[in-house]
Amino acid sequence: MGTISGAVAGDSPRLDDPAPEPAAAGRELKHRMAAQVRRFGPVLALYGLVKLAGLTVFMGLLHYSGDYKKKNIGFGGGHRIWEVLGTYDGRWYQQLASQWYHPQVLPPNATVADVHTNSAAFFPLYPGLMRLLMKTTGIGGFGAGLLVSVVFAFVAVAGIYAVVTLMGGHRAGLIAGALWAVVPGSGAEWAVYSDTVFVAIVAWACYCVMTRQWIAAGLLTLLSGLSRPTSAALIGAVGLAALIALVKRRDGIAKPLFAMLVAPWFMLGYIAWVGMKMHNANGYFLIQKSWAHYFDWGKFTVHAVPEVMIGRFNYLWPSPIADVVALVMLLAVPILLIFFFRLRPPLVLIVFTLLTIASTTTSQQIFSNIPRYLLPAFPLLIAPALVLKRVSWRWLLPTLVLVGAISGWYAGYVMFELGTP
Repeated sequence: MGTISGAVAGDSPRLDDPAPEPAAAGRELKHRMAAQVRRFGPVLALYGLVKLAGLTVFMGLLHYSGDYKKKNIGFGGGHRIWEVLGTYDGRWYQQLASQWYHPQVLPPNATVADVHTNSAAFFPLYPGLMRLLMKTTGIGGFGAGLLVSVVFAFVAVAGIYAVVTLMGGHRAGLIAGALWAVVPGSGAEWAVYSDTVFVAIVAWACYCVMTRQWIAAGLLTLLSGLSRPTSAALIGAVGLAALIALVKRRDGIAKPLFAMLVAPWFMLGYIAWVGMKMHNANGYFLIQKSWAHYFDWGKFTVHAVPEVMIGRFNYLWPSPIADVVALVMLLAVPILLIFFFRLRPPLVLIVFTLLTIASTTTSQQIFSNIPRYLLPAFPLLIAPALVLKRVSWRWLLPTLVLVGAISGWYAGYVMFELGTP
Protein backbone atom coordinates (compact mmCIF):
# COMPACT_ATOMS: atom_id res chain seq x y z
CA MET A 1 0.00 0.00 0.00
CA GLY A 2 2.84 2.33 0.75
CA THR A 3 3.87 2.27 -2.92
CA ILE A 4 0.50 3.55 -4.16
CA SER A 5 1.24 7.17 -3.43
CA GLY A 6 4.50 6.96 -5.30
CA ALA A 7 2.76 5.60 -8.37
CA VAL A 8 0.13 8.30 -8.23
CA ALA A 9 2.81 10.95 -7.87
CA GLY A 10 4.20 9.90 -11.20
CA ASP A 11 7.29 7.83 -10.47
CA SER A 12 6.00 4.81 -12.44
CA PRO A 13 7.74 4.24 -15.81
CA ARG A 14 6.40 5.94 -18.95
CA LEU A 15 5.17 3.76 -21.80
CA ASP A 16 7.84 5.13 -24.12
CA ASP A 17 10.70 4.49 -21.67
CA PRO A 18 13.03 1.60 -22.48
CA ALA A 19 12.36 -1.56 -20.50
CA PRO A 20 14.71 -1.87 -17.53
CA GLU A 21 17.36 -4.56 -17.56
CA PRO A 22 16.39 -7.61 -15.44
CA ALA A 23 19.24 -6.97 -13.00
CA ALA A 24 18.26 -3.31 -12.64
CA ALA A 25 14.61 -4.28 -12.15
CA GLY A 26 15.63 -6.75 -9.47
CA ARG A 27 17.67 -4.14 -7.64
CA GLU A 28 14.77 -1.67 -7.84
CA LEU A 29 12.40 -4.27 -6.41
CA LYS A 30 14.79 -5.01 -3.54
CA HIS A 31 15.19 -1.31 -2.89
CA ARG A 32 11.43 -0.81 -2.72
CA MET A 33 10.95 -3.83 -0.45
CA ALA A 34 13.73 -2.65 1.86
CA ALA A 35 12.11 0.78 2.02
CA GLN A 36 8.80 -0.77 3.06
CA VAL A 37 10.51 -2.88 5.72
CA ARG A 38 12.21 0.22 7.12
CA ARG A 39 8.90 2.08 7.03
CA PHE A 40 6.62 -0.50 8.63
CA GLY A 41 9.01 -2.88 10.39
CA PRO A 42 9.19 -0.93 13.69
CA VAL A 43 5.41 -0.58 14.15
CA LEU A 44 4.80 -4.23 13.23
CA ALA A 45 7.49 -5.37 15.68
CA LEU A 46 6.12 -3.18 18.48
CA TYR A 47 2.56 -4.33 17.85
CA GLY A 48 3.63 -7.99 17.79
CA LEU A 49 5.56 -7.63 21.05
CA VAL A 50 2.63 -6.03 22.86
CA LYS A 51 0.14 -8.58 21.52
CA LEU A 52 2.37 -11.51 22.48
CA ALA A 53 2.53 -10.19 26.03
CA GLY A 54 -1.27 -10.12 26.18
CA LEU A 55 -1.68 -13.54 24.56
CA THR A 56 0.75 -15.08 27.06
CA VAL A 57 -1.26 -13.76 30.01
CA PHE A 58 -4.54 -14.81 28.38
CA MET A 59 -3.35 -18.39 27.87
CA GLY A 60 -1.96 -18.43 31.41
CA LEU A 61 -5.31 -17.40 32.86
CA LEU A 62 -7.10 -20.02 30.79
CA HIS A 63 -4.73 -22.69 32.06
CA TYR A 64 -5.08 -21.47 35.65
CA SER A 65 -8.89 -21.51 35.61
CA GLY A 66 -9.31 -24.66 33.53
CA ASP A 67 -12.85 -23.59 32.64
CA TYR A 68 -12.22 -24.06 28.94
CA LYS A 69 -12.09 -27.85 29.54
CA LYS A 70 -15.80 -27.82 30.37
CA LYS A 71 -16.78 -26.55 26.93
CA ASN A 72 -16.89 -28.04 23.45
CA ILE A 73 -14.92 -25.08 22.24
CA GLY A 74 -13.60 -26.32 18.91
CA PHE A 75 -15.67 -26.56 15.72
CA GLY A 76 -15.34 -30.32 16.06
CA GLY A 77 -15.86 -30.28 19.84
CA GLY A 78 -12.19 -30.16 20.86
CA HIS A 79 -10.76 -29.08 24.18
CA ARG A 80 -7.39 -27.60 23.23
CA ILE A 81 -6.66 -24.40 25.13
CA TRP A 82 -5.99 -22.19 22.12
CA GLU A 83 -9.31 -23.17 20.50
CA VAL A 84 -10.97 -20.69 22.86
CA LEU A 85 -9.95 -18.19 20.16
CA GLY A 86 -12.35 -19.92 17.77
CA THR A 87 -15.48 -19.89 19.93
CA TYR A 88 -18.77 -17.99 19.55
CA ASP A 89 -18.78 -16.30 16.11
CA GLY A 90 -15.56 -18.17 15.36
CA ARG A 91 -17.49 -21.44 15.23
CA TRP A 92 -19.92 -19.94 12.70
CA TYR A 93 -17.03 -18.72 10.56
CA GLN A 94 -15.46 -22.18 10.62
CA GLN A 95 -18.78 -23.71 9.62
CA LEU A 96 -19.15 -21.20 6.79
CA ALA A 97 -15.62 -21.82 5.53
CA SER A 98 -16.28 -25.55 5.30
CA GLN A 99 -19.95 -25.65 4.25
CA TRP A 100 -20.63 -22.19 2.80
CA TYR A 101 -24.05 -20.49 2.70
CA HIS A 102 -27.51 -22.05 2.65
CA PRO A 103 -30.03 -19.27 3.39
CA GLN A 104 -33.45 -20.77 4.10
CA VAL A 105 -36.48 -19.94 1.96
CA LEU A 106 -39.07 -18.01 3.97
CA PRO A 107 -42.84 -18.12 3.63
CA PRO A 108 -44.66 -15.05 2.27
CA ASN A 109 -45.00 -12.22 4.81
CA ALA A 110 -42.40 -13.87 7.05
CA THR A 111 -41.67 -12.46 10.51
CA VAL A 112 -38.72 -12.82 12.87
CA ALA A 113 -40.46 -15.83 14.39
CA ASP A 114 -40.07 -17.64 11.04
CA VAL A 115 -36.28 -17.15 11.02
CA HIS A 116 -33.74 -19.10 13.03
CA THR A 117 -30.24 -17.71 13.46
CA ASN A 118 -28.21 -18.81 10.47
CA SER A 119 -24.86 -18.14 8.85
CA ALA A 120 -26.19 -15.67 6.27
CA ALA A 121 -25.89 -13.03 9.01
CA PHE A 122 -22.11 -13.15 8.44
CA PHE A 123 -20.71 -11.39 5.39
CA PRO A 124 -18.57 -13.52 3.02
CA LEU A 125 -15.14 -11.88 2.76
CA TYR A 126 -13.54 -13.33 5.89
CA PRO A 127 -14.96 -16.87 5.61
CA GLY A 128 -14.17 -16.73 1.89
CA LEU A 129 -10.50 -16.05 2.67
CA MET A 130 -10.58 -18.89 5.21
CA ARG A 131 -12.13 -21.23 2.65
CA LEU A 132 -9.54 -20.31 0.03
CA LEU A 133 -6.72 -20.96 2.48
CA MET A 134 -8.22 -24.29 3.54
CA LYS A 135 -8.52 -25.48 -0.04
CA THR A 136 -5.06 -24.34 -1.13
CA THR A 137 -3.08 -25.43 1.94
CA GLY A 138 -5.14 -28.20 3.51
CA ILE A 139 -5.14 -26.64 6.99
CA GLY A 140 -8.28 -26.75 9.10
CA GLY A 141 -10.86 -24.04 9.65
CA PHE A 142 -9.49 -22.89 12.99
CA GLY A 143 -5.93 -22.56 11.68
CA ALA A 144 -7.11 -20.81 8.52
CA GLY A 145 -9.25 -18.34 10.44
CA LEU A 146 -6.52 -17.54 12.93
CA LEU A 147 -3.90 -17.09 10.20
CA VAL A 148 -6.13 -14.74 8.19
CA SER A 149 -6.92 -12.69 11.30
CA VAL A 150 -3.31 -12.36 12.43
CA VAL A 151 -1.99 -11.46 8.96
CA PHE A 152 -4.67 -8.82 8.50
CA ALA A 153 -4.05 -7.52 12.03
CA PHE A 154 -0.55 -6.59 10.90
CA VAL A 155 -1.93 -5.10 7.68
CA ALA A 156 -4.38 -3.07 9.79
CA VAL A 157 -1.62 -1.83 12.09
CA ALA A 158 0.44 -0.76 9.09
CA GLY A 159 -2.59 1.20 7.84
CA ILE A 160 -3.20 2.78 11.23
CA TYR A 161 0.47 3.78 11.35
CA ALA A 162 0.24 5.29 7.86
CA VAL A 163 -2.84 7.36 8.77
CA VAL A 164 -1.53 8.57 12.13
CA THR A 165 1.89 9.38 10.70
CA LEU A 166 0.24 11.80 8.27
CA MET A 167 -1.24 13.67 11.23
CA GLY A 168 1.37 13.32 13.96
CA GLY A 169 4.59 11.88 12.59
CA HIS A 170 6.45 8.58 12.87
CA ARG A 171 6.55 8.36 16.65
CA ALA A 172 2.81 8.96 17.03
CA GLY A 173 2.15 6.31 14.39
CA LEU A 174 4.19 3.75 16.33
CA ILE A 175 2.35 4.49 19.55
CA ALA A 176 -1.09 4.39 17.91
CA GLY A 177 -0.31 0.92 16.56
CA ALA A 178 0.67 -0.25 20.05
CA LEU A 179 -2.45 1.32 21.59
CA TRP A 180 -4.67 -0.52 19.12
CA ALA A 181 -3.12 -3.74 20.46
CA VAL A 182 -4.40 -3.04 24.00
CA VAL A 183 -7.85 -1.44 23.61
CA PRO A 184 -10.65 -3.44 25.30
CA GLY A 185 -11.83 -4.97 22.02
CA SER A 186 -8.34 -6.07 20.96
CA GLY A 187 -8.90 -9.68 22.02
CA ALA A 188 -10.65 -10.22 18.68
CA GLU A 189 -7.54 -9.23 16.72
CA TRP A 190 -5.83 -12.61 17.08
CA ALA A 191 -8.95 -14.79 17.06
CA VAL A 192 -11.26 -16.37 14.48
CA TYR A 193 -13.12 -13.11 13.96
CA SER A 194 -13.50 -10.82 10.94
CA ASP A 195 -12.55 -7.60 12.73
CA THR A 196 -8.96 -7.30 11.52
CA VAL A 197 -9.92 -7.80 7.88
CA PHE A 198 -12.41 -4.95 8.16
CA VAL A 199 -10.07 -2.61 10.06
CA ALA A 200 -7.26 -3.26 7.56
CA ILE A 201 -9.53 -2.18 4.70
CA VAL A 202 -10.82 0.82 6.67
CA ALA A 203 -7.37 2.10 7.62
CA TRP A 204 -5.96 1.90 4.11
CA ALA A 205 -9.11 3.34 2.55
CA CYS A 206 -8.86 6.34 4.89
CA TYR A 207 -5.17 6.69 4.04
CA CYS A 208 -6.00 6.70 0.33
CA VAL A 209 -8.61 9.41 0.83
CA MET A 210 -6.15 11.49 2.87
CA THR A 211 -3.55 11.14 0.11
CA ARG A 212 -6.20 11.76 -2.60
CA GLN A 213 -5.92 8.33 -4.21
CA TRP A 214 -9.59 8.09 -5.09
CA ILE A 215 -9.54 4.98 -7.29
CA ALA A 216 -7.84 2.92 -4.58
CA ALA A 217 -10.12 4.41 -1.90
CA GLY A 218 -13.23 3.51 -3.91
CA LEU A 219 -12.09 -0.05 -4.58
CA LEU A 220 -11.15 -0.67 -0.96
CA THR A 221 -14.48 0.72 0.23
CA LEU A 222 -16.26 -1.47 -2.31
CA LEU A 223 -14.39 -4.50 -0.91
CA SER A 224 -15.32 -3.56 2.65
CA GLY A 225 -18.94 -4.15 1.72
CA LEU A 226 -18.24 -7.89 1.67
CA SER A 227 -16.79 -7.77 5.19
CA ARG A 228 -19.62 -6.67 7.49
CA PRO A 229 -22.74 -4.47 7.51
CA THR A 230 -20.92 -1.74 9.45
CA SER A 231 -19.03 -1.05 6.23
CA ALA A 232 -21.86 1.45 5.76
CA ALA A 233 -19.84 3.78 8.00
CA LEU A 234 -16.85 3.65 5.66
CA ILE A 235 -19.07 3.93 2.60
CA GLY A 236 -20.66 7.06 4.03
CA ALA A 237 -17.31 8.60 5.05
CA VAL A 238 -15.57 7.97 1.73
CA GLY A 239 -18.66 8.97 -0.24
CA LEU A 240 -18.99 12.30 1.56
CA ALA A 241 -15.27 13.06 1.25
CA ALA A 242 -15.43 12.24 -2.45
CA LEU A 243 -18.53 14.42 -2.92
CA ILE A 244 -16.81 17.41 -1.33
CA ALA A 245 -13.70 16.86 -3.47
CA LEU A 246 -15.99 16.68 -6.50
CA VAL A 247 -17.77 19.92 -5.63
CA LYS A 248 -14.48 21.72 -5.02
CA ARG A 249 -12.96 20.25 -8.23
CA ARG A 250 -9.81 19.64 -6.20
CA ASP A 251 -8.97 16.33 -7.90
CA GLY A 252 -10.95 16.57 -11.08
CA ILE A 253 -14.28 14.84 -11.62
CA ALA A 254 -13.72 11.25 -12.71
CA LYS A 255 -11.73 9.87 -9.76
CA PRO A 256 -13.80 11.23 -6.86
CA LEU A 257 -16.98 10.37 -8.77
CA PHE A 258 -15.72 6.81 -9.25
CA ALA A 259 -15.00 6.43 -5.53
CA MET A 260 -18.42 7.77 -4.58
CA LEU A 261 -20.40 5.68 -7.04
CA VAL A 262 -18.59 2.33 -6.73
CA ALA A 263 -18.35 2.18 -2.92
CA PRO A 264 -21.74 0.69 -1.85
CA TRP A 265 -22.38 -2.03 -4.39
CA PHE A 266 -20.83 -5.10 -2.74
CA MET A 267 -22.68 -4.44 0.52
CA LEU A 268 -25.97 -3.83 -1.27
CA GLY A 269 -25.33 -6.82 -3.51
CA TYR A 270 -24.83 -9.23 -0.61
CA ILE A 271 -27.97 -8.05 1.18
CA ALA A 272 -29.91 -8.39 -2.10
CA TRP A 273 -28.45 -11.89 -2.67
CA VAL A 274 -29.59 -13.07 0.77
CA GLY A 275 -33.04 -11.63 0.12
CA MET A 276 -33.22 -13.37 -3.25
CA LYS A 277 -32.14 -16.73 -1.80
CA MET A 278 -34.70 -16.43 1.00
CA HIS A 279 -37.43 -15.22 -1.37
CA ASN A 280 -37.88 -12.23 0.90
CA ALA A 281 -36.43 -8.79 0.17
CA ASN A 282 -36.21 -8.17 3.92
CA GLY A 283 -34.49 -11.49 4.55
CA TYR A 284 -31.13 -10.23 5.78
CA PHE A 285 -32.69 -7.86 8.29
CA LEU A 286 -34.97 -10.60 9.58
CA ILE A 287 -31.89 -12.73 10.19
CA GLN A 288 -30.26 -9.86 12.07
CA LYS A 289 -33.34 -9.55 14.27
CA SER A 290 -33.32 -13.29 14.91
CA TRP A 291 -29.80 -12.76 16.30
CA ALA A 292 -31.28 -10.03 18.56
CA HIS A 293 -29.20 -7.42 16.76
CA TYR A 294 -31.01 -4.55 15.08
CA PHE A 295 -31.32 -0.77 14.96
CA ASP A 296 -33.42 0.51 17.88
CA TRP A 297 -32.59 4.23 18.09
CA GLY A 298 -30.39 3.58 21.13
CA LYS A 299 -33.12 2.23 23.44
CA PHE A 300 -31.06 -0.76 24.52
CA THR A 301 -27.97 1.34 25.30
CA VAL A 302 -30.01 3.90 27.24
CA HIS A 303 -31.50 1.08 29.31
CA ALA A 304 -28.33 -0.99 29.79
CA VAL A 305 -25.90 1.79 30.81
CA PRO A 306 -27.63 2.77 34.08
CA GLU A 307 -28.30 -0.89 34.84
CA VAL A 308 -24.57 -1.64 34.66
CA MET A 309 -23.78 1.47 36.70
CA ILE A 310 -25.97 0.37 39.61
CA GLY A 311 -25.04 -3.30 39.31
CA ARG A 312 -28.43 -4.73 38.38
CA PHE A 313 -27.61 -6.16 34.93
CA ASN A 314 -31.29 -6.47 34.06
CA TYR A 315 -31.15 -6.69 30.25
CA LEU A 316 -30.43 -9.11 27.43
CA TRP A 317 -27.52 -11.54 28.06
CA PRO A 318 -25.74 -9.74 30.91
CA SER A 319 -22.09 -10.55 31.72
CA PRO A 320 -21.26 -8.43 34.79
CA ILE A 321 -17.47 -8.17 34.55
CA ALA A 322 -17.37 -7.92 30.76
CA ASP A 323 -20.18 -5.38 30.81
CA VAL A 324 -18.28 -3.16 33.27
CA VAL A 325 -15.31 -3.19 30.88
CA ALA A 326 -17.69 -2.26 28.06
CA LEU A 327 -19.18 0.55 30.15
CA VAL A 328 -15.74 2.02 30.88
CA MET A 329 -14.93 1.91 27.18
CA LEU A 330 -18.23 3.57 26.30
CA LEU A 331 -17.78 6.34 28.89
CA ALA A 332 -14.27 7.02 27.55
CA VAL A 333 -15.58 7.67 24.03
CA PRO A 334 -16.89 11.24 24.59
CA ILE A 335 -13.61 12.24 26.23
CA LEU A 336 -11.59 10.79 23.36
CA LEU A 337 -13.88 12.53 20.88
CA ILE A 338 -13.24 15.95 22.45
CA PHE A 339 -9.49 15.60 22.06
CA PHE A 340 -9.92 14.06 18.60
CA PHE A 341 -11.93 17.06 17.37
CA ARG A 342 -9.32 19.47 18.74
CA LEU A 343 -6.86 18.02 16.21
CA ARG A 344 -9.09 19.17 13.30
CA PRO A 345 -8.78 15.76 11.61
CA PRO A 346 -9.69 15.06 7.98
CA LEU A 347 -13.38 14.73 7.22
CA VAL A 348 -13.14 11.05 6.29
CA LEU A 349 -11.86 10.20 9.79
CA ILE A 350 -14.50 12.33 11.50
CA VAL A 351 -17.42 10.85 9.58
CA PHE A 352 -16.22 7.26 9.84
CA THR A 353 -15.59 7.53 13.59
CA LEU A 354 -18.94 9.17 14.34
CA LEU A 355 -20.88 6.68 12.21
CA THR A 356 -19.07 3.76 13.86
CA ILE A 357 -19.95 5.07 17.32
CA ALA A 358 -23.53 5.71 16.23
CA SER A 359 -23.99 2.21 14.80
CA THR A 360 -22.63 0.75 18.07
CA THR A 361 -24.79 2.77 20.43
CA THR A 362 -28.07 2.79 18.50
CA SER A 363 -28.44 -0.97 18.14
CA GLN A 364 -29.95 -3.78 20.19
CA GLN A 365 -27.01 -6.12 20.90
CA ILE A 366 -25.00 -7.93 23.55
CA PHE A 367 -23.65 -5.14 25.77
CA SER A 368 -20.25 -6.79 26.24
CA ASN A 369 -19.78 -6.62 22.44
CA ILE A 370 -19.36 -2.83 22.56
CA PRO A 371 -15.53 -2.85 22.83
CA ARG A 372 -15.27 -5.10 19.78
CA TYR A 373 -17.71 -2.99 17.77
CA LEU A 374 -15.62 0.09 18.60
CA LEU A 375 -12.37 -1.60 17.53
CA PRO A 376 -12.52 -0.03 14.02
CA ALA A 377 -12.71 3.48 15.56
CA PHE A 378 -8.91 3.73 15.63
CA PRO A 379 -8.91 7.52 14.96
CA LEU A 380 -9.85 7.94 18.64
CA LEU A 381 -6.30 6.78 19.45
CA ILE A 382 -4.62 9.64 17.59
CA ALA A 383 -4.86 12.19 20.41
CA PRO A 384 -3.51 9.80 23.09
CA ALA A 385 -0.68 8.85 20.73
CA LEU A 386 0.25 12.51 20.27
CA VAL A 387 0.38 12.98 24.04
CA LEU A 388 2.42 9.83 24.66
CA LYS A 389 4.97 10.58 21.95
CA ARG A 390 6.51 13.10 24.35
CA VAL A 391 7.47 10.26 26.71
CA SER A 392 10.93 8.72 26.39
CA TRP A 393 11.02 5.22 24.90
CA ARG A 394 13.00 4.18 27.97
CA TRP A 395 9.76 4.49 29.96
CA LEU A 396 7.16 4.14 27.25
CA LEU A 397 8.22 0.75 25.86
CA PRO A 398 8.01 -1.20 29.15
CA THR A 399 4.74 0.59 29.94
CA LEU A 400 3.19 -0.49 26.64
CA VAL A 401 4.37 -4.09 27.13
CA LEU A 402 2.98 -4.09 30.69
CA VAL A 403 -0.38 -2.77 29.51
CA GLY A 404 -0.27 -5.39 26.77
CA ALA A 405 0.17 -8.09 29.40
CA ILE A 406 -2.74 -6.70 31.44
CA SER A 407 -4.89 -6.64 28.29
CA GLY A 408 -4.61 -10.43 28.30
CA TRP A 409 -7.11 -10.24 31.16
CA TYR A 410 -9.55 -7.44 30.23
CA ALA A 411 -9.38 -7.88 26.43
CA GLY A 412 -8.75 -11.63 26.37
CA TYR A 413 -10.00 -13.62 29.33
CA VAL A 414 -12.85 -11.24 30.18
CA MET A 415 -13.98 -11.09 26.55
CA PHE A 416 -13.91 -14.82 25.79
CA GLU A 417 -14.52 -16.45 29.18
CA LEU A 418 -16.48 -13.92 31.25
CA GLY A 419 -18.42 -12.33 28.39
CA THR A 420 -19.65 -12.98 24.87
CA PRO A 421 -17.31 -11.55 22.21
